[in-house]
Amino acid sequence: MQTNRSLLKLGAAAAALSLAGAAGYAVHAASPQGAVNAHPQAPVVGTAPASFADIVSRVAPAVVSIEVEGKTSPRRVADGLGGGDDDEGGGTLPQGLPPEFRKFFQQQAPAQPQVMRGAGSGFFISSDGYLVTNNHVVEGADKIEVHTSDDRTLKARIIGRDPATDVAVIKVEGHDFPFVSFEDRAKPRVGDWVVAVGNPFNLGGTATAGIVSALGRKNLASSNYVDYMQIDAPINRGNSGGPTFDLEGRVVGVNTMIFSPTGGSVGIGFDIPADVVDHVSKQLISTGKVNRGFIGALVQDVTPDIAESLGLAGKGALVAEVTAGGPSAQAGLKPGDVVTKVNGVAIANGSDLTRAVALAKAGDPVRLEVRRDGQMREIVVHSGVRPAEDALASNDRASPGGKGAAEAPAVGALGLQVAPDEKGEGVKVAGVDDSSDAGQKGLRRGDVILRAGDHAIHSPAEFKAAVAEAKKAGKKSVLLFVARGGQHSFVPVEIGEG
Repeated sequence: MQTNRSLLKLGAAAAALSLAGAAGYAVHAASPQGAVNAHPQAPVVGTAPASFADIVSRVAPAVVSIEVEGKTSPRRVADGLGGGDDDEGGGTLPQGLPPEFRKFFQQQAPAQPQVMRGAGSGFFISSDGYLVTNNHVVEGADKIEVHTSDDRTLKARIIGRDPATDVAVIKVEGHDFPFVSFEDRAKPRVGDWVVAVGNPFNLGGTATAGIVSALGRKNLASSNYVDYMQIDAPINRGNSGGPTFDLEGRVVGVNTMIFSPTGGSVGIGFDIPADVVDHVSKQLISTGKVNRGFIGALVQDVTPDIAESLGLAGKGALVAEVTAGGPSAQAGLKPGDVVTKVNGVAIANGSDLTRAVALAKAGDPVRLEVRRDGQMREIVVHSGVRPAEDALASNDRASPGGKGAAEAPAVGALGLQVAPDEKGEGVKVAGVDDSSDAGQKGLRRGDVILRAGDHAIHSPAEFKAAVAEAKKAGKKSVLLFVARGGQHSFVPVEIGEG
């Protein structure tokens, strides 16, 4: 039960490459003919709507207000976690929140666990009481109440949550609820009119209108699994989990967060696209969880710097690490491989790989076209099932050690001082010139450099020779394979004078 993600969540990467796929929904899927939006009404082409009243009157009965209550530990409050929209005593700070926004939501931890109250929105997707909302609205909730448009208050229970996409399904007991269907979901375009209906600031049944501002917004709120739809229809705290409709009354998205320096709407809101919500909600209803494909590889985007250092002309996903004993390791995938296609389809970055792998079920073959040592090859990885997030988490804390800078040979062209690694695996960074490209890109004392360009590194002399070779070849940067606290990544570092 979380809130205030600004990027604000409006409610109250990864070794597992994946996204929700469709699953059976036959038991609980209501006939779309019974949905209040079952017969889309096309607007008059070429004209702006004189009024949104007809659309709102059709779909608003399916939209609900949600109130939640739960307990939050002192640590969660100290970390900025807990509470739903309009909560009392807590807020949520996502990973990577810009510093200028963080100050609005940080607070001191109370001595005892606190009762957190919050509010959000949701909507019926079946006549027998299944509703969609945001995960951050109901996460950690001990009590959930749903307030319908006809002034009923109903107790709800959680059917399933998917933090990775911020989608949750809850259920109330009863029947003949007005609902909306995803069966006629639209493919919105930038510039299309949209209407958002929800519960901002506990003002249930609020409708606002705007346009689709952009599609395919990536890498928001640390999500690898959603390309968000940006809208300028005003949405605020409490709108989380509420639907956005097009002018035909079709669900095109679910409100999830806003970008705001003030905490209120500035016309930049983000929706989870309807097709993602549809797929995830079906799995949650069927099994209570979302199964995702897993190949056991950590990848990163091929940036222009990395492409230059590798001599690549195209794009792809660079393999930084493979999980020991995992599907990729068993298939022979290695760090340094560049994946350019998945099952015959070209990919541009790590997110594309994530989504492609996600379509696979456990045991399915995933055909990867890989560039290694300048040659193309195909590697077939048999997908597993993504483990729980805590099982995937690795220790990212490394304590600097080894020889001091005074004892370490310098590699002036990179602004680094390196020393032999005690384990004989690579060279340890003993000093970094903060003004160098290496310093600007985050290299620090204690990092271990395992490779430089195409060469495995075992000593400072080998490292200096590899850098010199790259410089002689006319390369502007050298690609370093760096280990830190059990995690690995590739870092392209500019070659300077020295």
